[in-house]
Amino acid sequence: MDFHLLLIFALFIIVLKGNDASLPAEVYWQSMLPNTPFPKALQDFLHPADIGKEITFSLSEDYMPQNCARATYGVGYWPDNRKFVKNSISNATTTVYFLYDDLLPDKKMRIIFTKSTNGSNFLPRKIAESIPFSSNKFPEILNYFSINSTSKEAEIMKQTIEECEAPGIRGEDKHCATSLESLVDIVVAKFGKNVQAFSNEAEKENKKQEYTILKGIKMMGENHMVCHKERYAYAVFYCHRIKTTKVYKVPLMGFDGSKAEAAVVCHMDTSAWNPYHYAFQILNVKPGGPSICHFLNSDAVVWISTN
Repeated sequence: MDFHLLLIFALFIIVLKGNDASLPAEVYWQSMLPNTPFPKALQDFLHPADIGKEITFSLSEDYMPQNCARATYGVGYWPDNRKFVKNSISNATTTVYFLYDDLLPDKKMRIIFTKSTNGSNFLPRKIAESIPFSSNKFPEILNYFSINSTSKEAEIMKQTIEECEAPGIRGEDKHCATSLESLVDIVVAKFGKNVQAFSNEAEKENKKQEYTILKGIKMMGENHMVCHKERYAYAVFYCHRIKTTKVYKVPLMGFDGSKAEAAVVCHMDTSAWNPYHYAFQILNVKPGGPSICHFLNSDAVVWISTN
C-alpha cells in the first residue's frame, strides 16, 4: 500500500476509536439516501479493521448449504462442478432454493438465518479504489494482501473477481461495489434517492430449525435490486437486477415459536440461466422450467424503488 494512504488510513482509525461521530461513508449514505434508514445487514461491515491487522475472511458459505462452498450469486456464471454439487445435494440439510408453487402459507421448510461469518468489512472508497480488482492484476492483489496463490482464500477471491467480470445473462443488470460509497452510487443510479432497503429479520440467528410460512406473504415489487455480500479480503457486494423477477417479504414461525421475516426472491423465467446452476440440480428441473424462488443470506440487501 502507498505510504501516504497507509498513514491516512491509520489516522482515520485512530480518530474513529476516540470519536463517536458517524463514519464518512455513513455520512455519504445520509447525504445521498436521506429517507432510507441504514440497513442492519450492513452495520456490521461499516467499521474498517485495524490497518495493522492481517486481513482475513471466512471460508464458510452462509448463503448456500454449508457443504456447498463454491456457491456464487450470478445466475450466468457457474462453474461446471457436477460431481461436487451431487455430493452437496445428498448432504443438504437446509432449504435455499424452492419452487414458486411452494411459496404458500403452512408450507414447512428447514432454514437457518446465519449472522455473516465473512469477517471482511468495508474499506473507505479511496483505499478500495487504490487496490486493483481485476483478473489481470490478480497476482498483484494476492501480493497486496500477502495471500498464498495456492491457498483456498486465493481460489475464492479469484472466483469472486471472475463472477464480477462475467457478462450478465439476458435481462440481467449487474455491478460489483467495492466500498459502501460505490454501493450507494449504484443504488442512486438505478432508483434515485427514493428507495427502501430491507433484509432478513429473525429472532433466532444461527439456529437451524423447521419454519412454517405464515399468512401475510407480501410482494414488494418488481422494480428492485438485490446486493449479495461476496467472500473477499474486504467487503464486496454483487448487485443485480433480473427481469421477470419478484421479491417478497415472507413471515415465518419457527418450531420453537420464534418469528422471522425473510426476504425471498422468485425468478419467473430461468431460460437464460447457466444449466449447471445449483438450483436446477437440487430441484431436478431445467432452464425455462418452473419458476424458482430462494431465500437470501442475512447479509444481503434488497432495494425497492418507492417512486
